[in-house]
Formats: sequence, C-alpha cells, structure tokens
Amino acid sequence: MPDIRQYPLIPLREAVLLPYTVNAVYIGREKSINAFKIAEDSSHNVFISLQKNSEIENPTFEDIYHVGVIAKVLQLLRLQDGSYKVLLEGIKRGRIINFINTKDALFVEVEEVEDSYSENKLFHYMVESLLDTFKKFVKTTNRVPPELYKAILGLEDIKKQVYTITIHCFTKLEDVQEILEAETIESKIEKIIEHLQLEIELFKLDEKIKAQVKNQMLKNQKEYFLNEQLKVINKELGRDEDYYAEYNELESKIKNSLMPQPIKDKALKELKKLRSMPVVSAESTVSRNYLDWLVSIPWGVYTDDKNDLDEAEKILNRDHFGLEKVKERIIEFLAVKQLANDLKGPIICFVGPPGVGKTSLAKSIAESLGRRFVRVSLGGLRDEAEIRGHRRTYIGALPGKIVQGIKKAGSMNPVFLLDEIDKLSSDFRGDPASALLEALDPEQNINFVDHYLEVELDLSKVFFITTANRLDTIPHPLRDRMEVINLSGYTELEKLHIAKDFIIPKQLKIHNAQGKIKITDGAILDVIRHYTKEAGVRNLEREIASIIRKGIREILRKKIEIIHINQKIVEKYLGPHKYLFDTAKKNKEIGVSTGLAWTPYGGDILQIEVALLPGNGKLIITGHLGDVMKESVNIALSVAKSRSDKYQIPSYKFKEYDIHIHVPEGAVPKDGPSAGITITIALLSIFSGIPVDNSYAMTGEIILRGKILPVGGIKEKVLAAVRSGISKIILPFENKKDLTEIPKEVMNKIQVYFVEDIDQVADLTLKK
Repeated sequence: MPDIRQYPLIPLREAVLLPYTVNAVYIGREKSINAFKIAEDSSHNVFISLQKNSEIENPTFEDIYHVGVIAKVLQLLRLQDGSYKVLLEGIKRGRIINFINTKDALFVEVEEVEDSYSENKLFHYMVESLLDTFKKFVKTTNRVPPELYKAILGLEDIKKQVYTITIHCFTKLEDVQEILEAETIESKIEKIIEHLQLEIELFKLDEKIKAQVKNQMLKNQKEYFLNEQLKVINKELGRDEDYYAEYNELESKIKNSLMPQPIKDKALKELKKLRSMPVVSAESTVSRNYLDWLVSIPWGVYTDDKNDLDEAEKILNRDHFGLEKVKERIIEFLAVKQLANDLKGPIICFVGPPGVGKTSLAKSIAESLGRRFVRVSLGGLRDEAEIRGHRRTYIGALPGKIVQGIKKAGSMNPVFLLDEIDKLSSDFRGDPASALLEALDPEQNINFVDHYLEVELDLSKVFFITTANRLDTIPHPLRDRMEVINLSGYTELEKLHIAKDFIIPKQLKIHNAQGKIKITDGAILDVIRHYTKEAGVRNLEREIASIIRKGIREILRKKIEIIHINQKIVEKYLGPHKYLFDTAKKNKEIGVSTGLAWTPYGGDILQIEVALLPGNGKLIITGHLGDVMKESVNIALSVAKSRSDKYQIPSYKFKEYDIHIHVPEGAVPKDGPSAGITITIALLSIFSGIPVDNSYAMTGEIILRGKILPVGGIKEKVLAAVRSGISKIILPFENKKDLTEIPKEVMNKIQVYFVEDIDQVADLTLKK
C-alpha cells in the first residue's frame, strides 16, 4: 500500500526543486508563508510544486503540476520587505492525491514516488553514455565549471548524478519538470542525453555564425581601407567619383534647406556617417535613402491662401450644386483666416452616402483656398506603419502616408484628404486609427513624429479633410477630433440640375461630343427614376456616359450632325427599366406595414410582413436582421400584447399561434433602432384583423410603455419615401426639428404626421 501523507503546499512561480538538491527560493504570498511556519512547528517538511502559469496569484489544483518534491526546510529568513528567503533540500518525489485549500494555507495529500531502475548491462551503458555526453558538454560549451564534472563522478548514487546534471544544465522550467515527472531513471537519462547533445550542436552552430560575422567585419574593414586609398589616388589624379559628387550635392541641399536647425544637425551627422561607410554596403544604401527623404520634405514651404471670399464662393458654386451648409462652413473658415493668421488647420469629416461629392468637394476647397491638394485612401488599411512609417531597420522601409503626402504636395500646408476613414481595420500589425490620433489632434500634430524620419513635423497648418459613409464605424477618440458635416442624398430636382449643369457638360467634353448630342430634361428624369437607385449621382454619371457613347456611335453610323436624346431613345440605349418609380404598395393589407430605413448608401423603404401559423406562441424572425432590430421585434411584441384589450385581440392568439415576422430581401443585412413602430403596427394588424393603410410610411423606435423615441437619418428616409411615391409620412414628434434640412420642393410633396405614442400611429394606419 502506497505511503500517503499530508504536507503544507508551496507552489513556486519560477523554480523547480529536485530531489537531492538544495535551493534557495523567495516567498511572498501569505498562504505560502503560513505553510512554512506550519512546517517549522511540525515536521519541517513541505511539498514543493511548480505553477503552470506564474501570473496566477491564488493557484488551484488545476494550476499546478501534480508531480513535485517533498522538501525539508533548512532555513527560513525574513527580509525587510516582509517576504522570506527559504533554503530547501529536496528529499523525494511525490504525486498529489488530494488538494486542500484552507483560509490560511494550502495542503496536499501526497503519495511518495520512487525513482526505479533496472540493474543490467544496458543501464550501466546508459550511465556511461550520460557521463561521456556531460563531459563533452562541459568541454564544448564552458557553461559549467570542470570541477562540477569531477564532483558528479564522485557521487555514488546514480539518482544524485541525474538530478545534479539536470539542475545545472537545463534552463527551461518545463524541461526540468519533464525530467522530474519521468517515471524511471532510464527515461530521465534518455531525455538528459538528448538535451545535452542538442545544446552541443546549437553551441557549435552559434560559434560558426560568430566566426562568419567576424570574417565579414574584417572584409568590410579591408574594403573601407581600400576605398580610402582609392579616394586619395583619384584625388591625386584629379578625378572625382560620382558618389563623392553626390555627397557634396546632398550636403549642399541640407545646408540650403529650410528645415529646423536640430533636424539639419541630425542630417549633417548622418551624412558624415555615410561618408565613412563603404559605398557598396547595405548600411550605406539605408542611410542614403533616409537623407534623400529628409531633404525632399518641403521644410518651411507654405502656399499663400486666397482671401477673396467672393472668388472662393464662386468656385464652390461652380463645382457643386446645393450643399449650402458645407459651403457656408468653408466660407466661414476663410473669413476667420483673414483675421487670425495663426489659426490651426481644422479637421473636417464629410459623412454621407457614396456619390454625393465628398471627394470632389475637397478638391474644390483646395482650389478655393489656393492650396495644393493631396489624397490618401484609407480603405482596408490595417498596418499602423502605413500611417507612422516603418523603422529604418526594416528592409524596404518607407515613411508613412502622411509624410509621403506632404512630399507629394510640395508644401507644409496642403489640403490633405484622408478618404474612407470609416473603413480602417486593425490586426496584429497595429491600429491605424490610433496612429491617426496624433496627426489629426490640433493639440498634438505640431510635433508629429514619423517612425522612419524620427524627427518632428509641424502638421498644424495642414487642412485635413476626412470622408466616411457612416460614423458608427469610426472609433470615438478619432471622431471626437473631427468636425462632422453630413452630406445627405440629393433630391430628384437636385439630381436633374447636377446632370444638366455638371455631369453632361463634363461627359460631352471627355467624349469630344460638344454640340453633337442634346439630352432633354425628360430623358434625364427617366434615367434618374428608372435606371438609378442611389443617394448620390455616381451611377447617374455612368448611365449618362453610356448614353453619350451610344449616341456618338449612332452619329457616326448614320453620318448626322446632331442627335436629340429623349425618353424613347433612353430606353432604346439602356434597355428595359431597371427600377420602377412610384411603385410602393399603398393598398390596405393585414399584417403588412411600410417602414422607412437608413443605410450608408441612402434611404430606403421596408415592407414588414407578419404571419400567424398554428403553433404554441413561438416567435420566428427572418430577413437577416441585426441584434438591435431583433430587440425591437421583442419590444414590439410586448407592446402589442399589452394592448390586446384595446384592440379586442383574443388571448389565445398569443398562445396557439406561432408568429413569423419577415423583412423582405433577406440577403441584405438590416439593423438599427428605427423599425419599432412599423413592426408594432404590423403585429397589431395581424392579431386584430384590421388592415394597415400602406399609403403611410413610418419610422420611429418604441419602448415598452408605447412611447415613441426619435431616430436619425430623417432626410434620407423622407427622400426614399418621395422616390417611392409615398406622400404620407409618420415621424416621432421629437424629429420635427430635422425637417429644416429637407428642401422645400420635397416638403411640398409630402404630408408629415408627428406622433408621441403607438396609439396615435394605430389611429392613423389601422382602419377597417
């Protein structure tokens, strides 16, 4: 029967104790100190085991190795900081059978484990092989003194020899623990021999590499002296190598540059180091590229801003129709700039659907200011070094996109467009959004440091403009440093004006078809209504370009001077209508309601459908809905149940029927807190049997008490309703202020009903 005894447990973080060895450990945890005190008062023996994770403060049975050592406490010394230094002697291996965690200390029940081996010729051969390998290890690596080998030979017990070699030759705790856990002396010897042979080979390889490096250094020194001799010979002969002339040219550029003096001193110091390097060395290339970048930065170069407000306004109106709020903000900046010359460059973020003119607006701002323009796309950027630059030690290192843009602009105060900032990503290479904080913060960017240049750049005069399709994907710290200006989608009338005044003249010029093609207003409206479905005008421009190309082909085939494009010709050129205009279902249906939705690409309408199926009250949701919208479904169902008496809904309908809620176009993800009242009305309709008047479109979030909360994206949603032919719109009362952003020609086409609770919505839409 195995000998099982109870001992106080001492879990060690950074040490493994072995039998027949003496080791000093430092103890600071209260339970471990108490365990030693208990051992002092009793048998002076404790059980020592290694923690699997050294960071765990209160280890459990699963956090320690179960094979450890029964040890004797030789000395316990209290230190000034309250911890203890303990001298321990390993006695015998043991395996934990039971783990006891008390308030004061840890205890374990331990089964003693013998280190067994077989006395035969093979075993004696293994012992000789172990001692020979250890002797070779001592001579080859010089990691342990030769005296240790003699001392180990003097040990009569093979167990002591094995454990003594282990404690002096193994560095990783896991390897020492593996030796301790090995069941037999034979298996321990095998592992030790394998480890020692590997260490010997690694040491030989390391020495070989060092010798190669030394030879290479001697070769480089030889090349240096030969190059110096060649330089003197060329000088005596009146010759000058090209690279020496380049060095002189580089020195001239540095001295004539407007870079700050500390940076100039750094550049001259780097040049001095470059002159002493062998021309063919890799370090020479790195240093030369660094200096080329340093002198290519337009230090001290600033363009003069235009102060003519009328001219700036004229440029903005020439390039963009509408966008009055944006233009007003730009003119305000120019006006303030005239009075405050040291005004720091603002950081503006244009947010809106694709194709509304965010990027082209930034170009117009640069022209109106008289500044140079540079654009950097951030879409899909994952590496922080793309913003801050790579360290010079990396192969192919380059400055970040900020520095590259400044160099490209040729001035220190350009209009700098950071496009698609909402599409930044991050991974193991860093977070580019965090790297942008320093560049976009007016309080920090005066001292922006690129990792490649390693010098400070003043970005405070740069006019940073960012663009995004949506705000929610931009990290909050980054969004907090920007002034957000929303660019909503265009109305039908605005698209007509943009097509006539901007797109068509531009495309006619590109295709060299001025005066040869005329497009009627009816044809343009037909393209807007039936061939595009977008908030912006990007697809509209593509379709118009397609019409012009087909018109040119017909002019050349029929050999005519001019062609007039009307609605019939549009359908001939572009084919059958892609989208139907004014096609929203306005009839009355039970269980179907019309909602208004916002997307990053503009507004849209959603038909919420509800069906009752025989069942047991199970809720089925389809249509690729996000978590927020699923929560709205559950709240809407609770609101509908709470109003069952008012709308005479039998209670059995909630228990004996499954409720299936579906939002069409299931492949398109949908989410957001604005479909609450739409879902509630559809549920009240299906339960009560009262049809929904779908001439109304609605948006708003609901709470359990039936109150309606305000939502965002009102302009986009209203435009979507008008585009679909809906004139009656139900909005939360608190969204009344948002109607000021909607053009008058749109407001004249709609009738808005403001509501504060779901009963008001039901009174409008649920009519028998």
